[in-house]
Amino acid sequence: MSIIAAVQGALVLVTAWFGVVFFGHAAKNKEQMSDKSWGKLSGVGFIANFFDTLGIGSFAPTTAMFKAMDLVPDRLIPGTLNVSMTIPVVVEALIFITVIKVDPTTLIAMVAASMVGAIFGAGIVSHLPEKKIQMGMGIALMIVAFVFVAGLLKWMPVGGEAIGLEGAQLGIGVVGNFILGALMTIGIGLYAPCMALVYALGMSPKVAFPIMMCSCAFLMPAASIKFVKEAAYDIKASIAITIAGSVGVLIAAYIVKEMPLEILKWVVVCVILYTSITMLRAGMKNND
Repeated sequence: MSIIAAVQGALVLVTAWFGVVFFGHAAKNKEQMSDKSWGKLSGVGFIANFFDTLGIGSFAPTTAMFKAMDLVPDRLIPGTLNVSMTIPVVVEALIFITVIKVDPTTLIAMVAASMVGAIFGAGIVSHLPEKKIQMGMGIALMIVAFVFVAGLLKWMPVGGEAIGLEGAQLGIGVVGNFILGALMTIGIGLYAPCMALVYALGMSPKVAFPIMMCSCAFLMPAASIKFVKEAAYDIKASIAITIAGSVGVLIAAYIVKEMPLEILKWVVVCVILYTSITMLRAGMKNND
């Protein structure tokens, strides 16, 4: 069995465990389903996960749509986001580690680093001022985006086509993903910063997709099970988004897989800029 196949197998087992807990709980508590529209909830799931597969992220857009259409009570939004997005994110990871070639050592090392960061780094990161983290990462991503644009316009050499890292670069990648895993626990998304890290280290932007999606896919089932056991999620919304979101992933993944590399590089720049602006706006509004 290849290393990649072993990663896929482990991911399937972890997700199966989550699925049994999630759908079992939903079946036993179906009388608690809300009266919200299946169509609206499914539409939210499809749109959010379609763009999530392109690297935009799904939590912020989904939260915005929940609130705009009054679909999920505020107290249930965090749990619903985690529970409903778990299986679509796993589908993303399984697809991209199959269709995009990535060095197994780099993949496993960076995914493991993000998991360790989420577990052990959360205690450290949670004590840091959230406003300063948001502003700092927003500025850093803005700078990275402009550096990438300079490279794409041939003003300076940047990026690369490598599918893996070695030596000091691998060490930097591991430390970087450890930090990003820790930052996820306070709501800082991993996708755009991971794209920036991968590209800055000279790898192909396509390689960011299996790395960032596997990182999230291994993190989410355990966290989501906690929300399920505490009944701190919206059952109807989670079921609708899981199903429609998985369809959105399958369609978007085909687009990413077939997208010419030059166009994908510009997509990565747009994602990083979008995330930078979002973080800067959140930091400016944060009074903590």
